[in-house]
Amino acid sequence: MELPECKAGYNEALAIIQKLQIATKAMVPPAATEIIREFGKDPFLILVSCILSLRTKDTVSLPASQRLFNIAKTPQQLLKVPLGTLERIIYPVGFYRNKSRHLHELSADLLDRFKGVVPSTEAELLTLKGVGRKTANLVLGQGFDIPAICVDIHVHRISNRLGIIKTKTPEETEIALKKILPKEQWVEFNRLLVMWGQNVCVPISPRCSTCPLFTQCKRVGVTKKR
Repeated sequence: MELPECKAGYNEALAIIQKLQIATKAMVPPAATEIIREFGKDPFLILVSCILSLRTKDTVSLPASQRLFNIAKTPQQLLKVPLGTLERIIYPVGFYRNKSRHLHELSADLLDRFKGVVPSTEAELLTLKGVGRKTANLVLGQGFDIPAICVDIHVHRISNRLGIIKTKTPEETEIALKKILPKEQWVEFNRLLVMWGQNVCVPISPRCSTCPLFTQCKRVGVTKKR
């Protein structure tokens, strides 16, 4: 195992991962995990499902992704789906009209610049319209098995709430976590914290009384808990 840059928080972070691996066994996995289970490890499908999940709960975006992938699984196939039909397929994801146009533009861009193949480098992924660091890192980690930390709202919130880092932005969180987590756990950390953030360490009034991390959590910013 490759040790992280900062070893001070290494043992604490590793203990958190080990406890959450046990505590989340019965939980519904994140949408990206379910997409891989159902359709295989396809970077394009992971990219599209991530776009659909932006500002939308997994309970809404996952069924929309499944409906879409039963019809179109490649940029070529997605471009053939009329815009109005695409809107109806992915509804009611947030901003479904804008996302439908975006998916057409994204597919055309992939075909024009990358021969329809999702690039496997962070720099190239970030050149795709609408793809930020969160999406790029998810595709790298889940689609290509390249170590990357996808920092969504759950990872950012819980990491700071635990007190293992102290950051203000997702970008700062990504940098800070890379210093205390071994690369082998970067993708896993996101998977665990997404489930934990959806079920236990929720934004308002987290379920601290039943949390196995209670004794080591600093509960930064928590004013009300259950």
